[in-house]
Amino acid sequence: MPGDNRKSGNGSSSPGRRLQHAARSAGPRVPVAKTPKVYVGGEFIRSESGRTYPLKGADDSFFANIPLCTRKDLRNAVEAAAKAGASWAKRTPYNRAQIVYRLAEMLESRSDEMAAAISGPSGVSPAVARREVAAAVDRLIYYAGWADKFEQVLGNTNPVSGPFFNFTVVEPVGIVGVIVDDGSPLLALISQVAPVIVSGNAVVVLASEQHPYPAIVLGEMLATSDLPGGVVNILTGQRKELVPTFATHTHIRGLDAVVGAAEKKELALGAADSVKRLRARSAEQVIDWFSESAQSVYEIRNFIEFKTTWHPIGA
Repeated sequence: MPGDNRKSGNGSSSPGRRLQHAARSAGPRVPVAKTPKVYVGGEFIRSESGRTYPLKGADDSFFANIPLCTRKDLRNAVEAAAKAGASWAKRTPYNRAQIVYRLAEMLESRSDEMAAAISGPSGVSPAVARREVAAAVDRLIYYAGWADKFEQVLGNTNPVSGPFFNFTVVEPVGIVGVIVDDGSPLLALISQVAPVIVSGNAVVVLASEQHPYPAIVLGEMLATSDLPGGVVNILTGQRKELVPTFATHTHIRGLDAVVGAAEKKELALGAADSVKRLRARSAEQVIDWFSESAQSVYEIRNFIEFKTTWHPIGA
């Protein structure tokens, strides 16, 4: 049949064969470099400054350009958290537990990708990276389990001498800033963020400055998770530029930070001026994020409000 390539010799002139031949002739394929972006309000955005800083691999070779976020990026992230936080706080604790548990499932299913994100730039062995991912999954499940139980533990029905009931109930504080430790950057991020969001808070995270790449990959997982956009916002950049705004922004109602002594003092002064809670741990001391002491229901208590309600008996 004229024009039928299937009958033209040995078939090497078919379109598919020609494409394969052309690909082989072109030599090795040039890899497509990834352009990381920060995750704010459920979207991937570029820093308004357009600046980046180079992240190098363990062999000192170029790995990626990391967005260098500015104070304006931080203020925008706070606005995104404020928009998402109200509806997130109104969800039932059981629903928040389901969503955090689902995130753990997603992290488990993409554990190889996350382990590569940890080991590539940092140089830790793949086995150590996989151990960190596994611990992060377990930590998410731990706090998912507490989401619909912590209020029974931390709240109370108080004894009173009179014809009244007296209840202590809990509420989220609102928007919490999280400055992540450089050690175990994924596990530290999860350990600092999970207890904050299960109680209904929204967070603005500053990823580890030294090892930001796991946070970027986590943002990509969050984008396809059931967590509403804006509940967790992840920024990258230099602490010296962003710590002052974390300290003084009046809409940030709490801070959980692992910082140096000078930064801790700056956060304390700013938190006092803007009347916000501060939990600051020293970056000079090595924190064992794998230990049992790194997870507790009292980590949830750090960023909730207690409200006492009186109710007459029989009414």
